[in-house]
Amino acid sequence: MADALDPELTGASHHARAVGRPRAARRTVWEVQRQAHGATSVRASVTPAEPQSRGAVPVSEGSLALGAALVLRTAVLDRMLEASEPVVALTAPAGYGKTTLLAAWAERCGSPVAWVSCDQVDDDPEALWSAVSSAVRSALRPGKPLTPTPPRAGTGPEDGDTAVHQLRSTYAGTGQAVCLVLDQVEALSSRESRRSLAEFSRSVPAGWTLALASREQLPIPMARLRVERRLFELGPADLAMSRAEATDLLARTGVELSRARTSELFWLTEGWPAALYLAALAMRSGEVTAERPFSGTDPMMRDYLTSEVLDGLSRRERRLLVRTSILDRLTGGLADAVVGGTAAARLFDRLRARNLLIVSADGEEEHGWYRCHPLLRQALQAELRAESEARTAVLHTRAATWYEAHGDLPRAIDHAYLGGDADRFGRLVLEAMHQVWVSGQIDTVLHWMEQLGSRSPAPHTPAMIAHGSLVFALLGRPGDAERWAAVAESLPSNGVLPDGDTVEAIMAYLRANLCRQGPATMRADAEAALGGLGPASTYRATMVYTVGLSHLLEGDLDKAEASFAHACDLAATIETSPLTGLVLAEQAQVAIERGDWAAAAPFIAHALELVTRGPFDDYWTSALVFATAARAAAHRGDLAEARERARCAARLRPLLTYALPVVSLQALLELARAYLSLIDPEGARATLEQARGILQQRPDLGILADAARTLDARVGQIVQATPVAASALTAAELRLVPLLPTHLTYPEIGERLFISRHTVKTHAGSIYRKLGASSRAEAVERIKELGLA
Repeated sequence: MADALDPELTGASHHARAVGRPRAARRTVWEVQRQAHGATSVRASVTPAEPQSRGAVPVSEGSLALGAALVLRTAVLDRMLEASEPVVALTAPAGYGKTTLLAAWAERCGSPVAWVSCDQVDDDPEALWSAVSSAVRSALRPGKPLTPTPPRAGTGPEDGDTAVHQLRSTYAGTGQAVCLVLDQVEALSSRESRRSLAEFSRSVPAGWTLALASREQLPIPMARLRVERRLFELGPADLAMSRAEATDLLARTGVELSRARTSELFWLTEGWPAALYLAALAMRSGEVTAERPFSGTDPMMRDYLTSEVLDGLSRRERRLLVRTSILDRLTGGLADAVVGGTAAARLFDRLRARNLLIVSADGEEEHGWYRCHPLLRQALQAELRAESEARTAVLHTRAATWYEAHGDLPRAIDHAYLGGDADRFGRLVLEAMHQVWVSGQIDTVLHWMEQLGSRSPAPHTPAMIAHGSLVFALLGRPGDAERWAAVAESLPSNGVLPDGDTVEAIMAYLRANLCRQGPATMRADAEAALGGLGPASTYRATMVYTVGLSHLLEGDLDKAEASFAHACDLAATIETSPLTGLVLAEQAQVAIERGDWAAAAPFIAHALELVTRGPFDDYWTSALVFATAARAAAHRGDLAEARERARCAARLRPLLTYALPVVSLQALLELARAYLSLIDPEGARATLEQARGILQQRPDLGILADAARTLDARVGQIVQATPVAASALTAAELRLVPLLPTHLTYPEIGERLFISRHTVKTHAGSIYRKLGASSRAEAVERIKELGLA
């Protein structure tokens, strides 16, 4: 991480003073650590005589046992030692341990080492190579006095070429191996110095190794050296700490974190050694806790970013980064649209070349997309917040406009919300939510609904709240679903949405799904919705399907079958796999009701293919698919598959509530029948108990209510002769099951599920009993064995 060697470490100094582009000598936390270790094996160097602290990172050996915090980068060091290329290049931002790694490499490279810190010599080719020559002579003749000749000022390229030529000529035929280290090469800003370094790198003397460390792109012919296999290079990805190294660093500084918090810190820092160390210091001091997590605004981290990154920016560059900090990804056109400029692409290229924590976005290196390091972005966002809330809103609105124009609706929605553009937010959510949901991102849709909150009513608001109600219903949260439905129904339902659907049609769509007043009203609501939905509306398939459900509840299998076939065709054309799979399961239900198991089989197979091929295993719509498949497998005698499908259906039982009563009840009844076929009466009892809860809220569900009573009577006649098992878990207990293997405590689980600690403890005790476990650890093992989490 350090970018300069301490003279106490090397035992050498140089008379040269920095000119041209002066930089204060840096003595970072890692240098202090190295000094504390007493490393002194670098044989000769040119370093500052009196190192000074650069930046605002307070480092004191008295405040922390820094020596104990040093983590030897064994893996990357071994790679360097195994390299046979004559040029070794380390390029990374400040704080990635370049100097520290070079020092460790120099200790083990097996050759005399000449070390020159480029920020401590004049930015002039003859001064540079004079310093190099002095360091080389000292390395080859240790212990002899060294009186270097002062470099002349005002040299030109010819003088640099001459100096390089003389150096090569002197040592080319000697056969003496030398490791020449040039640290902080970014300090060489003059064209002549950079040109002379490039010239030397092209023909390093035989037996020599030229090791270069820089924060910025090196001024050497990298591409040519790669082709010639003469270059070994390490970048930020190579120099970033691994998760194990990060954990070791925290432990050596006396910081113990849970696995989850360590992972969060590792993700935030991206393995940046300086940031990990500063985070450890902040945690050690108590400034960072679980309630106050580490961030780019932490005082030490902010000071480090300011001194090592932000202070080196021009006013224009800093303004660009601050105002684009609202963006998770950066590209020239987007940035220009947000800040109102025309040169962002060129500036981003320049900033990335300078290794200022601006990197290519994942998978977008060839397309001009960049991103800021998370910690830098947090610091920039803090600067932006200090400017003006109104300006920030304008920036978000501009970003929303650009993203909408380029077809990225999820990001356009986020920026519209943050910019306070309620009309655009509502319009885009209604346009995008269906496709986002069917793509497997139901949490994204839920996030949009929660963002809607209690905003002032607008023409789109009742429709959005109606959809929010259905999202909560799909997530098994009936109380929220009913509350949002009541709010939607209290608002005016006149108006037409941008996609052509009327608000009244969306309200009818909501009522049909909730099925509060039986099959006839459900059908009437679905038909009313169809009358107001646009011809291309993605919700037409659901309403045609709902008409079929109403006929099924009334026992009219022929009409139900016709509606399901039509709905399946519509769902397939708009590529809604969750709905298509559900409708196929309904077609299988009709065939099974008629006793035609052979006709049901292809419907079930197709439905399973759709559900398991996409990310829909955890969708409410998949419960009936799995339950029907379990019953069909048990019917044909494949008990192993029946158990597996029943297990998949059981995992979804917490989502089956009275908020979407018809399909929820269907799935529970099919699962109960499968359990009976598997001779699991306790599983059937638990499932039917949940079914009774739905019927208490929605009693008018036609033939399903009769089927539930029949199954209840059948199960009641079975004498319990089998032990309690996982299938007997209640829906409330099943909600708790996936959280038991996590690091969460009972109170934290309670907060996650909106229940009390006492309730969590009660449910956990019941789970332990049903799984035959005596402790949480034992229950977790059983949960994993059964595939319940």
